[in-house]
Amino acid sequence: MPSFAGTFRIALGIGCDRGTPQATIASAVAGALAAAGLSDARIVAVASITLKADEAGLLSCAAAHGWPLHFYPPAELDCVQVPHPSAIVRRHTGSGSVSAAAALRAAGAVSDSGTELSALLLEKHTLRGADGRNVTVSIARCVDHSTPSPDHS
Repeated sequence: MPSFAGTFRIALGIGCDRGTPQATIASAVAGALAAAGLSDARIVAVASITLKADEAGLLSCAAAHGWPLHFYPPAELDCVQVPHPSAIVRRHTGSGSVSAAAALRAAGAVSDSGTELSALLLEKHTLRGADGRNVTVSIARCVDHSTPSPDHS
């Protein structure tokens, strides 16, 4: 398990199946944080794709923890450089990445000069819940102390 010293903030990127319950999303977030050796106290933003702007489980999970939630359109996420884009994810969403791209975008690691891939602390943590729903969580270190990039929903 990695260990990240120092004080820094993180943004989570979350992708999930339609209809994923809050409990399954919360379990995936807990698993991702544990895999990265991080505490939820570092979370300053959660982000996803605009297709999930009405996803009840995602909305309620963020609200339950007081995490600001940001949504980005598929075309914007598809422009974010990620280590392993997925043709399957692109076919379903219009972007080759949801969780990693959203985490990097919300963390301020995307600029006109490119993507700061070193900010990606955990590329993908996946969970298939007991309910059969899939969740993917990515974690990115915020590159500065400004507010996460505004959403486009």
